[in-house]
Amino acid sequence: MKPEHRMIATRQRTRSAVAYHTRSTAMKKTMTLKNLSTPSLQKQRRKNPSSQALRNIVGCRISHGWKDGNEPVTHWKAIVLSQLPTNPSLYLVKYDGIDCVYALELHSDERILNLKVSPHKVVFPQVRDAHLASSIVGRAVEHRFEGKDGSKDNWRGVVLGQVPIMKAWFYITYEKDLVLYIYQLLDDYTEGNLRILPGTPPAEVSSDTDSNIMIGKFVQHTRGDGSKKIGKIVYQVLAKPSVYFVKFDGDVHIYIYNLVKKIP
Repeated sequence: MKPEHRMIATRQRTRSAVAYHTRSTAMKKTMTLKNLSTPSLQKQRRKNPSSQALRNIVGCRISHGWKDGNEPVTHWKAIVLSQLPTNPSLYLVKYDGIDCVYALELHSDERILNLKVSPHKVVFPQVRDAHLASSIVGRAVEHRFEGKDGSKDNWRGVVLGQVPIMKAWFYITYEKDLVLYIYQLLDDYTEGNLRILPGTPPAEVSSDTDSNIMIGKFVQHTRGDGSKKIGKIVYQVLAKPSVYFVKFDGDVHIYIYNLVKKIP
């Protein structure tokens, strides 16, 4: 299914004074991300950015326009979560009000217009319960969402790790949708909306000494209709060493796969 047609699970949020300090109310809604989805066939490269543009922008707030083909320009605000060391031009980004993570070449994607970067990095609060934070990493969980009609929907997934610059936020993926999401899971756990499933011990975070063996390898995925898409392994999840981030050509999402049995 094409990303622009796939409904992304997000949760309604009660806004604080600052957009990036939003707190989940465990409400689930759906949003079609047509304006930030599969690129058109237009060229997607700009000239090499200046050294000033390449300064470390991880942890900074950004804003930009988005123009894809004949679609009207839309405007977005986000925070830059990380810069992939294996592909420094690729950044992981969380947009305000959207809970899946996007992977974009912020300085070279032709669809991104008038990129503005805040000169100051955001300072995030410390985690209140460091033991709980470390104990849920690598665990299989059941995450409860509530629909607008009050119905409950439990999503099974795996907690992949804490976001390095935002320790109260966690990367997570779900059986129903294998893309990368980000949530404040400690709040959800405290409120009874996150349950750790039995039979999955806490993660034993591996050394990254051998983590580059598969990084950069190309993978091929066959869709249900028989068509194929090509991607590249861009990151290993240290809490789950057989699990990797995969970025497919022409797709702005990060997909999560257990590749231990798929690549020798």
